Amino acid sequence: MTTRNLFLLPGDGIGPEAMGEVRKIIAYMNEAMNAGFVTDEGLVGGSAYDAHGAAISEADMQKALAADAVLFGAVGGPKWDDVPYEVRPEAGLLRLRKDLELFANLRPAICYPALANASSLKPELVEGLDILIIRELTGGVYFGEPKTITDLGNGQKRAIDTQVYDTYEIERISAVAFEMARTRQNRVCSMEKRNVMKSGVLWNQVVTATHKDKYSDVKLEHMLADAGGMQLVRAPKQFDVIVTDNLFGDMLSDVAAMLTGSLGMLPSASLGAPDGKTGKRKALYEPVHGSAPDIAGQGIANPIAMIASFAMCLRYSFGMVTEADNLEKAIANVLDKGIRTADIMADGAKKVGTVEMGEAILTEFKALSA
Repeated sequence: MTTRNLFLLPGDGIGPEAMGEVRKIIAYMNEAMNAGFVTDEGLVGGSAYDAHGAAISEADMQKALAADAVLFGAVGGPKWDDVPYEVRPEAGLLRLRKDLELFANLRPAICYPALANASSLKPELVEGLDILIIRELTGGVYFGEPKTITDLGNGQKRAIDTQVYDTYEIERISAVAFEMARTRQNRVCSMEKRNVMKSGVLWNQVVTATHKDKYSDVKLEHMLADAGGMQLVRAPKQFDVIVTDNLFGDMLSDVAAMLTGSLGMLPSASLGAPDGKTGKRKALYEPVHGSAPDIAGQGIANPIAMIASFAMCLRYSFGMVTEADNLEKAIANVLDKGIRTADIMADGAKKVGTVEMGEAILTEFKALSA
């Protein structure tokens, strides 16, 4: 039997509650499908800081490196606002991305038909929306050096963040975008700020060269990132795959997420390069939403993004495409039946909590898998 090693990092806030619903799906797949999932669990974020004085312990970091895939919940909360910057909860996620070399962040923005009216845009603009934003994750301004705050005297300080990209970083993220586009509508839009940033000039040049060299069958468009944000709100269905850098990807993917009606609905995958011998990629899967400390422990959190992140894990880390399709279909079926958590509640719908939503999705998944 194939063994599939999963390392679970529920984290803080609503992370453990949402992860609990994924554990039930994993248990069902092991029992009914002989899926062979072997799970271990660790601490990350504020919970890790409380236990170890660090955002992730060295032992848990080694488990993440050894796993076939990491499932991540959420980190942070007001409790840890004043901890030292280097051990803040978010540092755990940044270290995972860096040490696992997860350079490609895949963030789908999908509007389920049942939720078209929940978007802040007109239903006709978002119904059927299916965008994949591919964000470069380990370079750019978040990791560039120098990164400092200097006291200039006389009550003045200077903060510096450095935007840095090398050719190979742009080549590999654009290659992911073109390859993903080939499985979709075969269209890529690359977004940067070449009009005011040298890194944008290089980004544009390298994406263009990579396209010409290996992916000329894919339609490529370039757009300034600020114009891209405007177009996402004006006519989002014009896009298929968007590829962009770390900073712009952070912002544009949140814009795209809200087009769908709720930030709590969307999953993400962060992938490394294929191993030269095995072809396997290091990977981390996480919901786009944060830790939502204001509702943590109340049993009302929406687990859909966490469950959909597990579906992405099935698809990209384990090649279990049919199972991934069925799990995503199960989510859509539950929404079509009018079952809602509080964040996506609508008139005439049935309001449920975290556990009830998870159980409804599992019931649909069982029926589809039979």
